Amino acid sequence: MKGGRYILFILFPIIIHAQSKFETFFTPSDTLNVKRRNAVIISEVAIGGVTLIGLNQLWYADYERSKFHTVNDNNAWLQMDKLGHAFTSYQLGKHGAQLLNWSGVSKKHQLIYGATLGFTFLTAVEILDGHSKEWGFSWGDVLANAAGSGLYIGQELLWNEQRIALKYSFYHTKYSQIQPDKFGTSTLEQALKDYNGQTYWLSVNLKSFFKTSKIPSWFNVAVGYGAEGMLYKGKSSETPLFIGDMPYRQYFLSLDINLSAIQTNSKFINTVFDVFNMIKIPLPTLEFSKNTCVFHLFYI
Repeated sequence: MKGGRYILFILFPIIIHAQSKFETFFTPSDTLNVKRRNAVIISEVAIGGVTLIGLNQLWYADYERSKFHTVNDNNAWLQMDKLGHAFTSYQLGKHGAQLLNWSGVSKKHQLIYGATLGFTFLTAVEILDGHSKEWGFSWGDVLANAAGSGLYIGQELLWNEQRIALKYSFYHTKYSQIQPDKFGTSTLEQALKDYNGQTYWLSVNLKSFFKTSKIPSWFNVAVGYGAEGMLYKGKSSETPLFIGDMPYRQYFLSLDINLSAIQTNSKFINTVFDVFNMIKIPLPTLEFSKNTCVFHLFYI
């Protein structure tokens, strides 16, 4: 027993020191940290480059290549794919800016080089689409990418904070079973491909608009958009968009939780909360669709 006490006595300061360094790592730098900045830039370029090369060699290899061409797909999937572009651009831009903030980069450069990360990366993917006979370059997608980045940048310029967050939720649908080749068989594939199960939300933090109120800082109200009944999309605006169930739009009004507003004594836990804040928490929700209103106790 005495030996065990001695070991604990020796290890305790080591553990405390290691924990302190761990927390320091997740603390944003007050001044420019060149090593952090360079690590962020190199990592983003490497990951982005490898991802684009992988898409070009693996994903697009399954489809016939073509000369660069554009396509008008603005009517496809009841615009769910466009919201997916906006969400991805917003989230990549948000975390791109936050990584530069962690590195001590100025606010101006965070917005110029970090918040535009999503738009830049997705535009590069769109160019690959333009050289694929199956897809094509979509100006609608580019506009959606710009909207996502603009939502983040605009709020930072206007309020210096994110009062309105773009979030995502997903549930399994019957359509993935009907069309497994199109919507995927795994949960991850379906979450990315099955637009029927996706919902995109604008989550509004009320406390940020009413600073002197007693509203909890973590309390949000969210409005969402989804669609169901979609099995196919046409390749152009002139061909039928859907075959199968009659598709319909869904509108939602729900409560939400702003995980980023929940601050703990751990910088690591705060970072985890901020990352997972992109997911809409299942809470009481009103759904408006097909001229009816349905109440969900917990809508996913």
